Amino acid sequence: KFPEAVRAFTEAVREEPGNLWFEWSKSLENPNEFVLVEAFTDEGAEPHVKSDHFAAGLESMRPHLATTPKIISRKIDGEGWDEMGELKID
Repeated sequence: KFPEAVRAFTEAVREEPGNLWFEWSKSLENPNEFVLVEAFTDEGAEPHVKSDHFAAGLESMRPHLATTPKIISRKIDGEGWDEMGELKID
């Protein structure tokens, strides 16, 4: 249910010019828990939260939420993922 409810929102966000990534993961321990990892350029963050599809996306999630979502918001350098040095595959 939840993945379908956020599909249009996810697709719209991924098309935003300032979006670097927008990825959902499902918890291995709790099948009703999803984690969203998203990143935007400095210029892309504000237009993202002010977009019509952001507002619509929040409303599409609301009926599926048992509690207020938790968030960690940090500004980091870079525009992509780094390789994990502890698990290098050649």
